[in-house]
Amino acid sequence: MTSRDTIFALGTGAGRAAIAVIRISGPRAGEALKAVAGKRPPPRQASFAVLRDPETGEMLDRGLALFFPGPASSTGEDYSELQLHGGRAVVEGALAALHRLPGLRPAEPGEFARRSFANGKLDLSQAEALADLIDAQTEAQRRQALRVAGGALRRRVEAWRAALVESLAMVEAELDFSDEADVGAFSPARLSALLSPLARDMRAALQLAPASERMRDGFLVMILGRPNVGKSTLINALTRRDLAIVSPIPGTTRDMIEAHLDIGGMPVTLIDTAGLREAADAIERIGVDRTLARVETADLALWLSDSAEAPPDHEIETIRVATKTDLTPAPLGVIGVCALSGEGLETLAAAIEARARARLGDGAASLIVRERHRLALEQAVESIGSILVGGEALELQAEALRRASRALGRIVGAVDVEEILDAVFSRFCIGK
Repeated sequence: MTSRDTIFALGTGAGRAAIAVIRISGPRAGEALKAVAGKRPPPRQASFAVLRDPETGEMLDRGLALFFPGPASSTGEDYSELQLHGGRAVVEGALAALHRLPGLRPAEPGEFARRSFANGKLDLSQAEALADLIDAQTEAQRRQALRVAGGALRRRVEAWRAALVESLAMVEAELDFSDEADVGAFSPARLSALLSPLARDMRAALQLAPASERMRDGFLVMILGRPNVGKSTLINALTRRDLAIVSPIPGTTRDMIEAHLDIGGMPVTLIDTAGLREAADAIERIGVDRTLARVETADLALWLSDSAEAPPDHEIETIRVATKTDLTPAPLGVIGVCALSGEGLETLAAAIEARARARLGDGAASLIVRERHRLALEQAVESIGSILVGGEALELQAEALRRASRALGRIVGAVDVEEILDAVFSRFCIGK
């Protein structure tokens, strides 16, 4: 497998659809287009074409053909596109015809994006953001992914690295040319003036990182309470489907059930849990233990009670919810719900949304959105901090600046990235 291969793949979802888009990238992309469409249209112009199997001449479909010569294409290579009807037989016929052409092969997962990265069309942080954009399920997740995909992180990293290069130049000049008349005296104060605001800016970005990372995974809400207080009924009502089994028998829910929701544009993961009580058997005990362990990782707990019982003590923020308000009114200051009638559900959803928004933001200021980014930036800040503390020899300061620059380079894929590339692009779908 080399970069000289010409690859092809379905770029839209599989299955029955109104249209399908087949992507082709590589040195033979133009030849392949001509072989199937009978012509290679002018660059960047859609042209109607009868699509045929080059081997048999049989008509496959009527559609549109487009050609984008490299390097002015999404992958930086010659790139072609077929837009045809989205029936399964049509798509499979077109893909089979391309597969029989010499020099063409099916693309591997993420290979189009990887070629875009290799040819400088996007950096690694932007490639990761494209994957996040595909996976985005809420408005806030979409906004965050678009911000990074648009180059917000790349531009900030470039500015940080430029300041590091300037600082390293000062230190290297003092080390190598201090005896030259035209080289000014080294100034530790000037170096500190460059690095101090740089470190502050990096730390400010790190402060937002936990919320941005959580935005990708969702705001985690645990539904807690004694058996039979209505936990499973509530999650079914909020998701509007029969997700959990509802039964008057205590201990019915023995394992955690997850539901992913969009509440006011915020990604929220609800988890129905086993009722908290002395377990009647070993299997139920496992469910209760898992609930107690998972609570420690949650962002919010809903404590459900039909008897005004106070929640147990734990670290995370808790919303008290009185259930079955058709039978017993909610105490003062407690959100009352009746999952069967829907009473109070909007109030509860609004309370969850407010807490999710306060914790995660809205994605508009997101920058460090992955653990990989955060760890690299923490390494850079640590290296800069060792210089600002003072007392290190210039040789050690120069090495610390190089370490910081390399750490930032890993965020955008500038250095030491082969294993990272394999991990990132293998998670993409085929055709992206």
